[in-house]
Amino acid sequence: MTQTHKTQPPVLKTQVAIIGGGPSGMLLSLLLSKEGIDNVVLERSSRDHVLARIRAGVLEWGSVELLRRAGVGARMDRDGHVHNGTRVAWQGEHTMLIDSKKWTGKSFMAYGQSYVTEDLYAAVSEIETPVLHDVSDVQLHELTGASHVTFVQDGVAQRLDCDFIAGCDGFHGVSRQAIPASVQKNYEKVYPFGWLGVLSETPPLPDLWYVQHERGFALASQRSAMLSRYYVQCPITDRVEDWSDERFWNELIARFPPEIGSAIITGPSIEKSIAPLRSFVTEPMRYGALFLCGDAAHIVPPTGAKGLNLALSDVYYLWRGLTQHYQQGSDTLLDRYSEVALDRVWKTERFSWWMTSLLHVFPEQSSFDHRTQAAELNSILASEHAQAWLAEQYAGFPVEDWG
Repeated sequence: MTQTHKTQPPVLKTQVAIIGGGPSGMLLSLLLSKEGIDNVVLERSSRDHVLARIRAGVLEWGSVELLRRAGVGARMDRDGHVHNGTRVAWQGEHTMLIDSKKWTGKSFMAYGQSYVTEDLYAAVSEIETPVLHDVSDVQLHELTGASHVTFVQDGVAQRLDCDFIAGCDGFHGVSRQAIPASVQKNYEKVYPFGWLGVLSETPPLPDLWYVQHERGFALASQRSAMLSRYYVQCPITDRVEDWSDERFWNELIARFPPEIGSAIITGPSIEKSIAPLRSFVTEPMRYGALFLCGDAAHIVPPTGAKGLNLALSDVYYLWRGLTQHYQQGSDTLLDRYSEVALDRVWKTERFSWWMTSLLHVFPEQSSFDHRTQAAELNSILASEHAQAWLAEQYAGFPVEDWG
């Protein structure tokens, strides 16, 4: 990053401006820096706030390999928990293993997103790539011309000139909003319930569990050997204050089959929150010099554990495209970015919607609908072909190998 003083406000220069300092923005920064591509990260929140966010915790194997490729896999490999499948329970008695390893040869890793973010921040700090926190009034300019970003930090207005902009600033960020409405097409489905999540310093169940129950969906996940993450479906109108720890644990255990619920170790919650569920996609994912990544371009309900993984595949595509541009002088990959990324996005959106529809209770559902949900799960259990299909979807769609 270089600075000139010919104009006011001060003008900074870089090759790639990255809007957003979450895991997708930081991974892109790290990968580009390792290729010798100059970049600057702009993040509206403080570093402490970013690192404190509680998010997803299941990594597809392609994501695991990408993090290793970026040089941030050591702690993940040491502390993460490798799983060969996820278990599903329904009607209080039936269970099934989504055996990803058997049917696809792929495992996945339980490793919290907050840990991923910590690892990325440590690596980016070590190579001293600029990451500017607590910036405000971020605006993107001249996306089809001399692209630049203006922002305010510590009360000082600044300008960042750049070749490209990576919008990694999430669903509520400024990047997507910078694309003209006449160019953009949005697709959205909002679900009539939320997930109440609890983090507790208790030993997790040995397996990951999805539970379909007449009282609502439940999930058992893990972050480490002494950190558990549990969820229950709740009305979108509920507030965290409505749920004491005692009420949460009673409701969670009631939704699990008795032999599994009795093995859940309860304890005080150290974090509790309610997350709304939605499916969202914007097209295209590129406009001029701007490329959208992750939640800035798409949101999936968390049922299929795909949000972070989908963001990381976007980062992979953009990293390879930018590397080809700077090292080979070709824009072949950049020109295909939106097309290739959206193909994987829509396949993943469909799967996440399907899993959500299959495992949750919807307000308008009849007794007929509940029975057909159980029948569909029973039919998957009875068919190896169906189990193989489900495992392929759950393991994650292939990421096109661009070299």
